[in-house]
Formats: sequence, structure tokens, C-alpha cells
Amino acid sequence: MKTETIEYKDGATTLRGFLAYDEKASGKRPGIIVMPEVYGLNDHARDRAQRLAQLGYVALAGDPHGGGAVHANLQDAMKAAGPLMSDPSVARNRMKATFEKLTSLPQVDSSRTASIGFCMGGTLSLELARAGAPLKGVVSFHGGLQTQRPAEPGAMKAKLLVCTGADDPFVPIAQVNAFIEEVNKAKADWQVIIYSGTGHSFTNPDASKAGVPGVAYNRSADERSWTAMASFFKEIFA
Repeated sequence: MKTETIEYKDGATTLRGFLAYDEKASGKRPGIIVMPEVYGLNDHARDRAQRLAQLGYVALAGDPHGGGAVHANLQDAMKAAGPLMSDPSVARNRMKATFEKLTSLPQVDSSRTASIGFCMGGTLSLELARAGAPLKGVVSFHGGLQTQRPAEPGAMKAKLLVCTGADDPFVPIAQVNAFIEEVNKAKADWQVIIYSGTGHSFTNPDASKAGVPGVAYNRSADERSWTAMASFFKEIFA
């Protein structure tokens, strides 16, 4: 497997992504954006990019904060994420820059792309879909589902898979229901999987280290959601 750090730009901001792919494979392959949790491009996102590469995809883990910044604590991470979360235009431009970098790569079949994201990364991936990017699919793992700019009818070209926890204090069922209402109005192709007994950041083995109530790893939900994603990709890239 080949891995490398690659730079790209969102306006004047330099972004440092993490690319993973099988350098021995020939021909163009589907490309997947991997957007990390609010902390930035950390080991969790890098690991997921490498796992996608093992499945035969070209995976670009994006840099949400710029400069490759990774924040050690939630307070600093939330402060850095403020501009992305408060203005959909900022979030969508950051994602568009990542999408354009992915589709420019010589290994990537630009007609077969998707974006996945964890926590804030799931929110960002959904914003890219709301913006009408020509993705085949988007997968959100324990991502926030709210938006200040709901999708317009017919705008979302990507099929959607949302994996969320029934006990997630940051993504309550009311928010899930509001999202379903939004994507129904937008006439999107969507599916939502809700895992019982599961809180926020359920895919990250280190989630509980933050010491935040309702934030914990759940092995069953992690494995089930990854299997659901793999099946989803087989469908959209067939």
C-alpha cells in the first residue's frame, strides 16, 4: 500500500491530506473522501483511509482545519471548527476543494466517487451532498445531521447512508427525524441505520478518553456500520 501526505488549497488556506491506495493495482478506481472527527486529521481517519485502500479504493483523508492541524482536546477542536460549523458556505468550499483534489488524482475514476465522515466529518460530507456534488454516495458515521441550508428538491445527486447511535446526545432522535424530513423533501435516496445502546463517536476506540458523557466506542456498532458501508459501496459503484 502506498501512503503519502498531499497538499491542496481552499482559497488561501493550505490543506494537508492523507492519501492511501494500492500502488500495485492497475487502472482507475473509485475514489473516497474520508473526513475526520472534529479533532482534525488524526490516526483514526488515517486508519480508515488505509482500510478503504485495502478494499480497492483510492482514499483521501481530508484536512478540515488547514495546515494538517490536529487538536488534543475538545475545547480547542471546537474553537477551530467554529467557522466550518457556523457557515455552510465555508464547509462546502472546504469539501469542494477536497473533492476537486480527489478527482484530479490519476488513480481515481472521477465518475465514481463518494465521501465518508466521522462526527464533524459526517456533517461535512452531507454538506457536500447538499451542495449537489456529483458523488455516487455519502456515508455519515455518528455525524451531525442538522444544517442551516437544507437541500433543495433534486439537488442531492449522492445516495445517502447515515449510521447513528440511538443514545447519541449530540444527534438526538429529533435531529434524525428532522433530517429524514429534509431529505424526503429533497427527494434524495437515503437510508438511516440506528444502533441501540450506542452513543457518539462509536467508531473510535479512543473515544472515551475525551471524558465526555455519551461519547464511547461501541465495537458492535463500529463493525456493523463498516459492513453496511462496504455493501453500500458495492451497490453504488456497480
